[in-house]
Amino acid sequence: MSDGIAWAPLHRELDRWQAAGRVARFWLRDDDAVEPTQALETLMALARQSEVPLTLAVIPGLTGEALAARLVEDAAVAVAVHGWSHTNHAGPERKKQELGGDRPAGAVLGELGEGFRLLERLHPARFLPVLVPPWNRIDATLIPALPGLGFAALSVYGRAKQDGPMPLLNTHVDIIDWHGTRGGRSEAELVAELVAELDDRFAGSDEPIGVLTHHLVHDAVAWDFLSALFAMTAPHPAVCWSPASALLKAQGREPVQGTRA
Repeated sequence: MSDGIAWAPLHRELDRWQAAGRVARFWLRDDDAVEPTQALETLMALARQSEVPLTLAVIPGLTGEALAARLVEDAAVAVAVHGWSHTNHAGPERKKQELGGDRPAGAVLGELGEGFRLLERLHPARFLPVLVPPWNRIDATLIPALPGLGFAALSVYGRAKQDGPMPLLNTHVDIIDWHGTRGGRSEAELVAELVAELDDRFAGSDEPIGVLTHHLVHDAVAWDFLSALFAMTAPHPAVCWSPASALLKAQGREPVQGTRA
């Protein structure tokens, strides 16, 4: 169950936005989707209940027709390209990375192109030309080649740097405690991060705030937080949960023809 005291700072911040006549844009990205699972059903049901658009970062090399068949009726779910096979190619002393400098660029880009075409074929009505690198890491030398593969934007983690080689649609608040329990993080920590992101946007940044989830590893703490977050923010006048396609359009990067979020 959620702690009302823990959520009070977010209530106050959103009320400040409302008093100023402003609306904060949020978006939801969930990583590592491959096939229909009970966890995915839970996530989709929560999002649907609160009318929160969902972007699934799907691993092309591990997915197939089963997920495509499950998503065909869910218009509020979009599909982005989550690398190729979510395989770590970095050395033992380095941070995990699939899209790194340890392999020839042609091999990495070839896989990304194949993954783009595969997901575009499997999910024609909900495909987004957005690359979500596994572990949110990609070698900088590869980025200039991404538009040539069809990608319109890159989605990693952290506040977007201005004037980069490619538009960024990033996430900023990860609900999973990867270095501890590997389950949901505490409400107080997550609320503090959300408030900090909102304060940054109130001060002038127009970057949408991305919430990052990983349905396959959610425990009760993670599900409770997500449920409480949606229940509190979705009806609030100062919050707009936006489809990724609309955020791309606002950047002047139209999704490929026929897509919808």
